[in-house]
Amino acid sequence: MSGTRSENDPRSPKGQGADWTRQQERSNLAILRLMVWISLTFGRAIGRLVLHGIAAYYVVFAPRARRASRDYLHRALDRWAEWSDGYRHVFSFASTIHDRIYLLNDRFDLFDIEVSGEEAIHAALARQPGVLLIGAHLGSFEVLRAVGRGRAGLNIAMMMYAENAQKINATLEAINPAATQDLIPLGQMDSMLQARDRLDAGWLVGMLADRSLADDPTVDAEFLGKPAAFPLGPWRMAAMLRRPVFFMTGLYLGGNRYRIHFEPLADFSQVERADRDAAIRTAIACYAARLEHYCRQAPYNWFNFFDFWQKK
Repeated sequence: MSGTRSENDPRSPKGQGADWTRQQERSNLAILRLMVWISLTFGRAIGRLVLHGIAAYYVVFAPRARRASRDYLHRALDRWAEWSDGYRHVFSFASTIHDRIYLLNDRFDLFDIEVSGEEAIHAALARQPGVLLIGAHLGSFEVLRAVGRGRAGLNIAMMMYAENAQKINATLEAINPAATQDLIPLGQMDSMLQARDRLDAGWLVGMLADRSLADDPTVDAEFLGKPAAFPLGPWRMAAMLRRPVFFMTGLYLGGNRYRIHFEPLADFSQVERADRDAAIRTAIACYAARLEHYCRQAPYNWFNFFDFWQKK
């Protein structure tokens, strides 16, 4: 793992940050509302038929995303990625977005959801209130929140940049306004205070740590055969909040099946201030290794459709 990158470093992934934050959801609000109406009126099976056309459209007419998808899949699959692989990648993403409609409506009966690692979460909560969950744009974070709402004793709040999914969130919020109660917006002065209050109340607080903004400092870690820049921000927050950290992911397995994984990743509750930097670097390396593991296990689940490795 190499040194920290800052906003003043010529190697800083400004292109990466600017790229994904500029890439607003390539979605039309009217189409999203139509999808919600079709899905809630005619059911999930009919709604999924429409998804095939949407996925095919974006595979054909989004060349930058297609190239980024092919680059990633080549690494994750360890072979040349065909058009069919790109289609499966986009369709998996579309499926997780589509399923949010039902998960937000608490229609858990429609899904087969397995949970691995729940016992370790409960053990950590028994030692100290609050656990931090750090994941990636891997699978569905909505299914993670849904499990929290559907299982006693597992309240989950997600910290996220809601602006980057404004259209989708505005549409899905109309389905269930209560869903916004377990969102903590990032980038506000009181974001950490809100997270601390939830943790003190025994909640699980989740963050995604595979994207950085243009001015965020980063650390390189080996990921799918090449160093990639990972943001420091989530880990600094974890260190300051002094909580155990678990890797989280809600993998989409096709059809109506999801598998949630919780894995112990780091524990900052006993780390002294002088040792924080070393502990953070170790945690980032472990995070990148687990992310690579699940990307190879479920390659069509990682939804970063931009040049993650910043090829020149």
